[in-house]
Amino acid sequence: MCDTTYPGTREVFILVVELPPSTSTTVDGNGSSGDQRRAELADFLRRRRASLRPDDVGLPNGGRRRTPGLRREEVALLAGVGTTWYTWLEQGRDVRASLDVLEALARALRLTPAERTHLVLLGRGEEPPPCKPTAERVSPTLRRLIENLGANPAYVLGRRSDYLAYNRAACAVFGDFDRLPPGTRNHLWLHFMDPRRRELFADWDRSARLLVAKFRADSARHLGDPEFEQLIGALRRSSPEFCKLWKRHEVARAGAGRKEILHPVVGKLVFEHAVFNPAEAPEQRLILYSPIPEHDTPAKLARLIEQHGAETAR
Repeated sequence: MCDTTYPGTREVFILVVELPPSTSTTVDGNGSSGDQRRAELADFLRRRRASLRPDDVGLPNGGRRRTPGLRREEVALLAGVGTTWYTWLEQGRDVRASLDVLEALARALRLTPAERTHLVLLGRGEEPPPCKPTAERVSPTLRRLIENLGANPAYVLGRRSDYLAYNRAACAVFGDFDRLPPGTRNHLWLHFMDPRRRELFADWDRSARLLVAKFRADSARHLGDPEFEQLIGALRRSSPEFCKLWKRHEVARAGAGRKEILHPVVGKLVFEHAVFNPAEAPEQRLILYSPIPEHDTPAKLARLIEQHGAETAR
């Protein structure tokens, strides 16, 4: 799924030559169906425009309005197209919008992926190409949350299990993520390719099997995604264990549980862990570890965090 919503106004301008609408061509070469498609497009644009308020798109409200929703010139401004040309689309004129213009309108009108597809089908009579996934970002609120969790190790995994955010406690237990090359800052890659991860988990074999099953379920939503294919291919070439587990085609869902860590400095640590999905980014996962009293885990963890802070300050 691709994200077509952007907060605020867009500083993008698309050059559109405002030629008189053609009277000799139609969208698909068939007069009646072309007219119907243009009428559907016009109605769809008007209704989506009416459903938005200026506040929704970062524009000043400007007081009371005679009709609900955005004005045509406001949509044209947000999309970077001419007002007259956009008006022709809403009037069902015989004009053919480029894919770039329709994509700009989809962003300006805050369309969902399904609505974007519908817009392109009406405007061009063809399926739109799949969107390249946008770069994943962790919201400032979620970053502050995990930073303020103190002695509770926590991190956020992206749709491909990349580490997107983490706190000091997580670095103290699992290793300093900041010192890893960005290309290796991935949960699966480290689990199979970093020898230290094998030593950390008392149940490495079971954890590896469950981890691959969870990733297999996640990857089904992104079949053909080059980033997923690149990671899967690299792991299959580099790790016989991953290759064997991948061929089993097992699937599982993430959930809460108990985790024992065999840390090389302080020995055994015992945690309860839980998984949460942020409402604003449901493909991201917040993993939270809570230390429990067994094996003096809270005191050991406090020493690790203090030691990590001293090393980082050097």
